[in-house]
Amino acid sequence: MNENNELLEYIYQNSEMGKYTLEKLICELKGKDNKIIKDAEDILKKYEIFYKDLKKQLKKESVKPKETSFFSKMGATMGIKKEVISDNSDASIADMLIKGMSMGVLDIEKKLSQYDEIANKKTIKLAEDFLEFQQESISKLKKYL
Repeated sequence: MNENNELLEYIYQNSEMGKYTLEKLICELKGKDNKIIKDAEDILKKYEIFYKDLKKQLKKESVKPKETSFFSKMGATMGIKKEVISDNSDASIADMLIKGMSMGVLDIEKKLSQYDEIANKKTIKLAEDFLEFQQESISKLKKYL
């Protein structure tokens, strides 16, 4: 697989996991009086846009992306359920989301430095947009801490 497709697939997987995690979290928070739900829904919408766009782009490149493993999804689901049961405060939820997104930021920064000289400009720009989106989401969530 070429470097562009590797980077695209990485961002796709990251957006898929972010989308999945936020869907599960929002479902767990249904019926609860959390102010963070609106911001979580807004962030989810942006993850969905990245996910759909990347899926189309990978299909255009004839790349069938690997989906996130069942075990990763199961671990995320269990972690969310545990967190919401033990402390469903907005501060606790924001902290959990910020930690997850911060790992994503670090990973995408590594990928950008790894592929900066070898991936095409369009792919690099997409990775930078995804990084910026995650950083903005973290900033948005900090008000709940």
